[in-house]
Amino acid sequence: MSKPILAVDVDGVISLFGFEETPDRKVAKFELVDGVVHCISLVAGDRLKRLSEHFELVWATGWEEKANDYLPSLLGLPELPHISFEGAARFGSAHWKLGPIAEYASGRPVAWVDDNFDESCFEWAEKREEPTLLVPTESHLGIEEAHVTALESWAHEL
Repeated sequence: MSKPILAVDVDGVISLFGFEETPDRKVAKFELVDGVVHCISLVAGDRLKRLSEHFELVWATGWEEKANDYLPSLLGLPELPHISFEGAARFGSAHWKLGPIAEYASGRPVAWVDDNFDESCFEWAEKREEPTLLVPTESHLGIEEAHVTALESWAHEL
């Protein structure tokens, strides 16, 4: 049986923002990405590597293929497939990702980690026939150890 899919957003999951105090340099690093400064969570790499033992990871971000231009080398990850949103990216909600993620995950269990779910995302997850888990993050913290534990448990229960 194939692994469930883990759809990974970048902004608010790996690229942190909205923090009041600059994160410790041991856990985050400022990087220039296409002329924009991003605060990249360095601990996200280890967490995603561990999750790759249980999931097929895929970028689910407005960065699309650009995620592979920067993040693998920063996080110690291999290049990952990405979901194409064909320029539909909108700041402030993840609902514009629903159609492409649903198509990509058709017939398979999927977990999706993002900082910007709205009610339509949760409604979609509840209506899917296949097991579906939404994992909300806080944009200033990104993916945390508790998220990893919950995702590992969910994958194991499948």
